[in-house]
Amino acid sequence: MSDNHKSRVVTTGVERAPNRALLRATGFSDKDFAKPIVGVANSHSTITPCNMGIGPLAARAEAALAAAGAMPQVFGTITISDGISMGTEGMKYSLVSREVIADSIELAVEGHCLDAVLVLCGCDKTIPAAAMALARMDIPGLALYGGSIAHGVLGARHLTVQDVFEAVGAHGAGTLDDAGLRAVETHACPGAGACGGQFTANTMAMVLTALGLSLPGANDVPATDPAKRAIAQRCGEQLMQLLAHGPLPRAVLTPAAFRNAARMVAATAGSTNAVLHLLAIAHEAGVAFTLEDFETASRSTPVIADLKPAGRYTAVELSAAGGTMTVARMLHQAGMLEDTPTVSGRSLFTEIAAAPPPEGQDVVRPVSAPLKPRGGFTILYGNLAPEGCILKLAGAGRTQFEGPARVFENESEAFAAVQAGAIRAGDVVVIRNEGPAGGPGMREMLAVTAALVGRGLGGSVALITDGRFSGATHGVMVGHIAPEAARGGPIALLRDGDVLRIDGATRRIDALVDLETRRGGWTPRPPTVTRGVLAKYARMVGSAARGAITETE
Repeated sequence: MSDNHKSRVVTTGVERAPNRALLRATGFSDKDFAKPIVGVANSHSTITPCNMGIGPLAARAEAALAAAGAMPQVFGTITISDGISMGTEGMKYSLVSREVIADSIELAVEGHCLDAVLVLCGCDKTIPAAAMALARMDIPGLALYGGSIAHGVLGARHLTVQDVFEAVGAHGAGTLDDAGLRAVETHACPGAGACGGQFTANTMAMVLTALGLSLPGANDVPATDPAKRAIAQRCGEQLMQLLAHGPLPRAVLTPAAFRNAARMVAATAGSTNAVLHLLAIAHEAGVAFTLEDFETASRSTPVIADLKPAGRYTAVELSAAGGTMTVARMLHQAGMLEDTPTVSGRSLFTEIAAAPPPEGQDVVRPVSAPLKPRGGFTILYGNLAPEGCILKLAGAGRTQFEGPARVFENESEAFAAVQAGAIRAGDVVVIRNEGPAGGPGMREMLAVTAALVGRGLGGSVALITDGRFSGATHGVMVGHIAPEAARGGPIALLRDGDVLRIDGATRRIDALVDLETRRGGWTPRPPTVTRGVLAKYARMVGSAARGAITETE
């Protein structure tokens, strides 16, 4: 065993006899104390399909590590299902869980002086949390995404959970009856795996590969594919190579890797949550990365992947079309990627060259024949968002909107108004007090945005919020408005009827009133929670414009 392995502080020396005694109780023998102690952190859970297939992957990786001469130690972390908690108070806990998951991995690894770690992740927050923990600890490590769910099938339709949310809106509008809604509900989600479109989970799984923290191709394999367990084994074997030869996570997480990741998100019209998460990962890696870097990526990168929510295909079909490497190849051929190291031990460009090009696929187009001329989002500023916000372009069909504000103090009020038919074409729905501190927890607005689409208002109503959006959201949507209402942001000063203007061309979002004249009459709302994890988070969390991190900035 190398003298550089940190686990030696636990396993060697007379004074560590008590430590070894406890390890012996777990199955260590004398010879095992000379082996590296390697963690297999995983988010296995039976409460969500995103993570319920991860247990067998952890077992396969554990066996591979043991066969390669390590003492693998398996431990779990939590998960919050965005889809299950969506539209409820439970959604306030989702973004908070990103910090808790990253912290828990750090606690278990550093608290036991482990030498390396494989992180198995499955749903929206477990994926960025894995990257944050690896960047923070900077020990040998890599991450594996548990994989996407298969699409549901209803007649000739391929369904995802997005269709269920939109069916709720159609049902409320009277265009879908009870039987039709039940049919969509019961067919949309057939088994294990994370939501199937280019929503947050699949976007972030692609980001892990672009950042170099996952083996190329590994994250693309769907959750129920029998090949997934062999991939977990390969990850265990590769972790031993990283332990011996590197590179460490921060050597992989270069500024170029973050630029590549932002381009991949733009090219696939991926989830705007990727902006929030990449900013947080960059913070952990010590890499300077800002909102403007996303604007640069999106402005100069066309949408080339025909993926839901705005496109036709799911992640399973992208996998069959060559997956992430197909997207990367198209961008590389156009000179839009930079070569970077990866945890495979080979550079990104070497991995792209080695990946077999698929034949006859139409999921990903060449850059010369894109679906849209620019990426799926743009960064706006103005008197409503001095620190910035994100306009989601995927599927919107328009980048300019002007109309009267319909102001709601939380998501639930707005959803009730939509379902009651109180929102009209031309309105700008404003949902405030849903930011990181104000929510607390920065809930996603999918229930509202999907209900608008289901009522046929997806292109004729705009929505702005200091909260965030699901990757399944599409329409004229502006999120992450900063500063948020709870911190005195201008969105807190809006009133019903104020005319708001959204202009993607000039990158502006403004209220056509003098908001500052109202400043003196504004007082902060009392905290909605005063105890527990949400109260702690509300006190600690920073601006969404910097990733909603909880460390001192």
